[in-house]
Amino acid sequence: MPGTVNTQRIVRTMRKDSTAGRQARFDSAYFRKYYRNRQTRVVTPGEMRSRAALIVAILRQAQIPVRRILDAGCGIGLLRKPFADLLPRARYTGLELSDYLCRKYGWESGSIADYSPREPFDLVICYDVLQYLPDEEAARALVNLAGLTRAVVYVSALTQEDWLQNCDRSRTDRAVHLRPGGWYRRRLRRHFRYLGFGVWLRKEVVAILWDLESA
Repeated sequence: MPGTVNTQRIVRTMRKDSTAGRQARFDSAYFRKYYRNRQTRVVTPGEMRSRAALIVAILRQAQIPVRRILDAGCGIGLLRKPFADLLPRARYTGLELSDYLCRKYGWESGSIADYSPREPFDLVICYDVLQYLPDEEAARALVNLAGLTRAVVYVSALTQEDWLQNCDRSRTDRAVHLRPGGWYRRRLRRHFRYLGFGVWLRKEVVAILWDLESA
């Protein structure tokens, strides 16, 4: 009908433009500043080794086997080697929106909001990604996590509380969407139960934990 606005087409165009903008932003200069430069980086390889060891320890305690890992928004791949050392039989897949990183490291290109592999993973990592997505897209990403994993997700994102109380603002990228931690927890609890330290287990997966071990 003449004059009718195609809302779905407009939404798709807006999403495409938003994705293209983030792809352009996450270039070599971004990762040089926040990941490679010792003076300005937000995380060290040692911290990421500790994070991988913590996640694996929780899953071993809960007796959750891991054979396939998706690192969504994997960046320069600081978790790849730690997981290879700790879970040598597990296959690691890196997913990235950055064209620069996909060309450099061979990661799969895509967004956590709509990535759809042929089969789910045992463990999905979503570290420091969701704060870069606007509300609607971040909400879709959290729904998509339930379809991406058959067992466990690890989720960490900069929240309003972190910005006020925890992070080093001189090193932290402030061009993000700051939301309360409760915004994420409410959505994750629809499909997962919390084990602690950012690790969430699908509700239908059986894991026997002592009462005071679980959140």
